Amino acid sequence: MNEEIDFIIDTAKEAMNKAIDHLVKELRSIRAGKASPAMLSNVQVDYYGSSTPLGQVANVNTPDARTIAIQPWEKNMLQEIEKAIMIANLGFNPMNNGENIIINVPPLTEERRRELAKQAKAEAEHAKVGIRNARKDANNDIKKTDVSDDMKKNAEADVQTLTDQYVKQIEEKLAVKETEIMTV
Repeated sequence: MNEEIDFIIDTAKEAMNKAIDHLVKELRSIRAGKASPAMLSNVQVDYYGSSTPLGQVANVNTPDARTIAIQPWEKNMLQEIEKAIMIANLGFNPMNNGENIIINVPPLTEERRRELAKQAKAEAEHAKVGIRNARKDANNDIKKTDVSDDMKKNAEADVQTLTDQYVKQIEEKLAVKETEIMTV
């Protein structure tokens, strides 16, 4: 093919990879029954006036499948961390024992599992929109190139093949996450 078209296809591939990476990150933060430090990845703590991710002010780990333990690096951060978890509205009830914060992760109800599966589907749909936008941008750029119509058609076919591959990856990742969520 030609360098310009190769560049357009590579750019589309890069955008599609970013959509997949974002989806993986979002799916990781959706809880699936087991306790995981990733459940708290979106929690922002007020650290001396600036909003800071929880992982930068405390050590977060899971001693067992139903418990998350948060050990702040500074004792005076216990209340701030507790408040941030409540504000994040994750459905957790943090317990402060003066040393660290313990969160008992309750088992998911059937209704909550369905809600989480819906949330995962919505994230997958966002990723698909990102993939389709990358395809649209690539096809528009291909139309503007100064190459033969046959080359344009072939390049558009390549972009469509790429799109199909990435959409399939999204479907696979969603299926895995839904199974994980619905498994009791």
